[in-house]
Amino acid sequence: MVTYMTDSNLPLREPTFLILLSLAPGPKHGYAILKEVESLSEGRVKMSTGTLYGAIERLLDQGWIQRVDDPLPNDTNRVRKAYELTELGHKALNVEIARLGKLISVAKSRTAEGAS
Repeated sequence: MVTYMTDSNLPLREPTFLILLSLAPGPKHGYAILKEVESLSEGRVKMSTGTLYGAIERLLDQGWIQRVDDPLPNDTNRVRKAYELTELGHKALNVEIARLGKLISVAKSRTAEGAS
């Protein structure tokens, strides 16, 4: 089931935003996503594997990410699952970045008014 960008998809929850953001540079496997989310959030967001894979399944169902073969070599003969953003996923990420940017702009404006 592929969904489309609607207002009901926004705002993104922080873990979802961080997962999409972690995939923006390119494909990653699950463990790399976990570590990147933790790094991007400066340790504030620590996801269990169950939480991560539940979010991944939801993002796959929404059509925001897709499975790909992991481009990185590994020590096993198994092909690891990796994930990458789809066009729709890039759009969702960019819409959220724009929304957050507007909030920051309003916040800066309001706090600057109070400082005068």
